[in-house]
Amino acid sequence: MVSLEVLRQVAVWSRELATEELERARKGISERAYAKGAFICHQGDRFDSWAGVISGLVKLSTVSDAGKQVSLAGLAAGAWFGEGSVLKSEARRYDLVALRDTRLALMDSATFFWLYEHSVGFNRFLVRQLNERLAQFIGQVENERLLDATGRVARALATMFNPALNPGLGTHLSITQEEIGLLSGLSRQVTNQSLKTLESAGILRAERGGIAIRDWQDLRSFGVRQG
Repeated sequence: MVSLEVLRQVAVWSRELATEELERARKGISERAYAKGAFICHQGDRFDSWAGVISGLVKLSTVSDAGKQVSLAGLAAGAWFGEGSVLKSEARRYDLVALRDTRLALMDSATFFWLYEHSVGFNRFLVRQLNERLAQFIGQVENERLLDATGRVARALATMFNPALNPGLGTHLSITQEEIGLLSGLSRQVTNQSLKTLESAGILRAERGGIAIRDWQDLRSFGVRQG
């Protein structure tokens, strides 16, 4: 199980739980570490835990029938994912890869469903989370079909800075150009040029060890404004 301090640090949803619910959640969560480049699970695997990122960076991706890899999302510390697969008790429809050394908090399905049945606060969070996830993947379709490279980088970063999906990130993200390229499905060279374009437009600022922004909504709307 995890400590109450760790749970409060990595799980924004824990703030909405009653004391009994908080203790039940804590006891149902374990920690697991993954090395950089490791697969957390492959598309089609069973991965029955609801997971949160304690530290590190995780990429969700899938491969089309034609063999093209499509990056779906990046997940930083504080992000929780996989609630849909747990609710439907199905195999994962995407690959999960640790882009850097990563620690996950894994809630077992029994605890997840107990909270689902008993906690109003937990259900409020799930509704918001699923709504944000739906909007994210609708935007992903637009991303692949309509946006140029710079727009794709902007959208990938917008997902990372989305406070509902990656709470607590703030306005600075520690990330390398290589990692941004992996999340965007672009080469490092193209990613570098796209970041320069976004910086020239005042959307972000390159800093030592990462990037800083003023408003994540600027990233989300960049490709739309340019289209």
